[in-house]
Formats: sequence, structure tokens, C-alpha cells
Amino acid sequence: MTNSQAVPDRWIQPVSAEVDADPAELGGKGSGLVLMRRLGLPVPPAFVIGTAACRAFLRDGRFPDGLDDELAAAVTRLEADTGRRLGGPGRPLVVSVRSGGAVSMPGMMNTILNLGLTTQATAALADETGDPRFALDSRLRFLTSFGAAVAGLDADRLEAVAGGHGDRLDDAVRAVEELIRERSAGPVPDRAGDQLRAAVEAVFRSWNTPRAKTYRELHDIAHDAGTAVTVQAMVFGNRDGHSGTGVAYSRNPNTGEPAPFGEVLIGRQGEDVVSGRSTTDPLAALGEREPEVWAELTAALARLESHYRDACYVEFTFESGRLWLLQVRPGRFVGRAAVRAAVDLVGESVIDRDEALLRVSPHHLRYTGTSRVAIGEGTDVLVRGLGACPGVAAGRVATTADKAARMAAHGPVILVRPHTSPADMHGLAAAAGVVTARGGPTSHAAVVARSMGKPAVVGATELTVDEAGASVRVDGRTLAEGEFVTIDGTGGEVVVGRAPVADETTDESLHRLLAWADEVSGRAAGGTDRERLEAAREMLRGGS
Repeated sequence: MTNSQAVPDRWIQPVSAEVDADPAELGGKGSGLVLMRRLGLPVPPAFVIGTAACRAFLRDGRFPDGLDDELAAAVTRLEADTGRRLGGPGRPLVVSVRSGGAVSMPGMMNTILNLGLTTQATAALADETGDPRFALDSRLRFLTSFGAAVAGLDADRLEAVAGGHGDRLDDAVRAVEELIRERSAGPVPDRAGDQLRAAVEAVFRSWNTPRAKTYRELHDIAHDAGTAVTVQAMVFGNRDGHSGTGVAYSRNPNTGEPAPFGEVLIGRQGEDVVSGRSTTDPLAALGEREPEVWAELTAALARLESHYRDACYVEFTFESGRLWLLQVRPGRFVGRAAVRAAVDLVGESVIDRDEALLRVSPHHLRYTGTSRVAIGEGTDVLVRGLGACPGVAAGRVATTADKAARMAAHGPVILVRPHTSPADMHGLAAAAGVVTARGGPTSHAAVVARSMGKPAVVGATELTVDEAGASVRVDGRTLAEGEFVTIDGTGGEVVVGRAPVADETTDESLHRLLAWADEVSGRAAGGTDRERLEAAREMLRGGS
């Protein structure tokens, strides 16, 4: 699978309703922003550096001819659209710089938030808002994301330094600045244009990181496609008590149930949710906290689902009570969620039976079972968290991704982490299941596990992972690395040892889907579920 290497007329496109929303050029993120603009949904001003520029950069090791000039012109347009100036005094423009391949690769590439908060711009933001603490918090978030993405520092180390000064944000800012200066080639640039150029280069380079390559190999994504880069005016979920951020599915990605599902954080920014470092609130809590934002969000989900004729996934931020949508893509459910969503959409007259049969692949049927750990008297439950991907998995505890990859050669392992990050991708790929102490059902661990159909338990807050001691602890009890556990990705239980598994429950949606399959293929109900579905799909493809 290869991509055309033709040089485009322009390297950069604005996010506007008039632009061709080709994900091969704009990436899935940029294409989704264009779509939402066309639908009249609230999207912050933005522009997209296309995938062709990334391919040229990775080939030649430099920006392609003309990109610097186009980048400067695009920033000027963004300044005009927002009435702000990048890095400037008065009303500073602050932007996010995000990756976006044609096919979603959640968390595998780099993101830089709050770019443009130079020393001068941070002071200007404090003056504009009358809130120096907000401005310093935003500057600190910029430094940590820049240090990880551009300077290549360990994200956990940066977070530890940033959080090591309590409420003294000015001290935290200075400490992170000094860490970056010590561990990299120099200080963080204090010119916004230099920050932006360095960030775009870092996003381009992140296409070829080992974690990104591993993800593409697992999901059969072309290695030569490259990533687009979306540069977008920031909206601040950390602005005040009526601001926040979240992730929403139009339907439950674990079960397919037709109700909005996700999580939200008040007073925080998007990376706090998707990284899994923070404990979140269920999405429905937004309805009580910010009813107008909730009403607008649910209406947007319905509008997007109507467009896609499928479940969808949205990332959003609300600033001072105003909703903004930052990303959208089809839900791409697997297992029983994919089956129920397809069958329900037929019942809602959105798609027909033939399309439902073509949407559910035989691969999905591997994960349609609803096995549960049989909890009873004598079951040694170590800890309970949130079920993030249904199913039961058992194996030996591994406390790092490297150990999980090595141990998996000798039998199944369960990766147990405080939270997962893109750097853990090889361990997630090797593990039979995953457990995290922090994060919610749309965290990095949950999303990646769900895409692989692997049982996952997240938000097991009583759990402490001791990498140095190669063990995990719960309420004074220690379990050494290598000990056997069983996890239930529905109920969220982590059980010591080999736990009995309850029989799979009947899935009415699967029965209906297979009955339709038998009608199409003309065969009597018989054979395996996979054979019945494959027979119908072959008939439908042959008749098209």
C-alpha cells in the first residue's frame, strides 16, 4: 500500500467549508474539522499542513520549498480570524499543534498545546484575563508538552517536576524551563515563530517513532502516508469553573447502547483526559454541571451520527460555558458493540440489513462473547476499577511495557501501569489485557485496548504500581511481578490467580444479525458464527 508523491499546489489549507476534505491530504483530524464546519458546528479557527509536506520533510530532512512562506501567511490569516497576534502583546494568539494521519492513530504521535505562550505573551494573557494563575498554568502546560514532543524528554519526568512545587506555579515554570535547558540542546525558544516551526518538525518526525510504526503494523496502515499537522486557535478548558474538556461517543463503545458515553474534566485541558493521568467524571455529569453545554453537545452528536450514519467519537472543550468541537471520527466499534450498533441502526432505519452485514466483519465476532469472571465466596479480588473493554484475560503481572514484551514470549501477561502512554505501545500489543491505576474509559489505555479487542480495566485508584520494586500494591498487600491474575473488562475486577469464568450470555443482537446472514446466504442456521457471516458477506459482495 503506497501513496502518491505528487507535489501539491499548496502545502497548507485553511479549515473552511469550501476546502476538499480528503483525509489522505488533510489527515483524519483536519478532514473532520472541515466536515464540522460544513455542518455549522462550533470549530475554532485553524489551518492544516498536508501529509505531502510531511512526506517531503521525512524524505529530505527539511521543510519543502515554499512551506515557510505558506506557514507565515497561514499564521497571518489565523491572526486576522481571531483578532489576536501569535506571541504578541495585548491579545496573544495561542495555538495547538496536533498530528493527524488519514487513519486515526490515537496517541501515537505528538501534540503540543498552548504554543505561542512566550514570556511576553504569558504576561499579556494574565493582564487580559486578570488571572495570572491561569496564564502560568497554561504556560506550564505548554512547556511540558513542548519538552516531551520537541526536546524529547520523558513525559512522566516533566510532569513530576511540574507538580513538585505545589501551588507555586512560577517556581514550577522555572524548574521545567531549567530541566529542558539541561537535558536538551538549549532553552525553549521565546519567539513564537521559532516555537511553531520546531513543533511542526517534531510532529512530522513523530510519524516514524517506534510506537507509531508498531501501531501501523498492527492495524495495516501504510508506512509512507505521513501525517498532517493541524494548527488551531486554543480554547482553554482550564480557564475557569465553567470550563473543561472531554471525550464523547454517540453510543457506548463497550456495549453499543444508544446513549452518549464518555468522560469530562472541569477546569482542565484535553491531554488530561486522553492521557489517562487524571481521574475523570462520567460524561453525564456535564448535564448537571453545564446543562447548556450538554444540550449543545448531545445535539452535535446526533447531527454527526446522522451524517456518518454510524456511531461517532468527538473531542471537545468548553471555555466559560461555550462549547467547541476539536475532533470527530466514526466510532469504529469492535465486538459486541459493533454488532449492536449495526443492528440498532437497522432498527432506526438509518442503514439496511445488507449494510449491517457488511459493516460487521468476521474479525469482530472474536470479541462478541460476554464472558465474566465468576465472583463468589473465596474469590480473591485484589482491586476493582472501571471496565473499559469487555472480556476476561489472565496472565502474569508485568509492570512495564518492556517486561510485558519479553514475558509474553513465555505465556500470557497482563500489563499493569499507573497509566499508559504511546511509549507503552509494544507492551500493549504483547499483553493479553491491561490494567491502569488512573484514567477513565476514554483514556489512552482504554482506547488502544478497545481497538485491539483486549480486556481492559482502568481507574483502579487503590492500586499502586512500583516499577523499581517490580510489584503492585493494594492496601498494604503486595503482589510481585510474575504472579498470575485474571481481569474482567466488564465488571472491572482484578482477581489474584486463575478465576473461574461464567458462561457467555446470549447476545440478542448477534442472533438477529446471523438470522439476516442466513436469509442472505440461503443456508439453514448451522456452522460457526464466523462461517454464517462470511457466507452472507461473500454473497453480498458477489452481487454488487
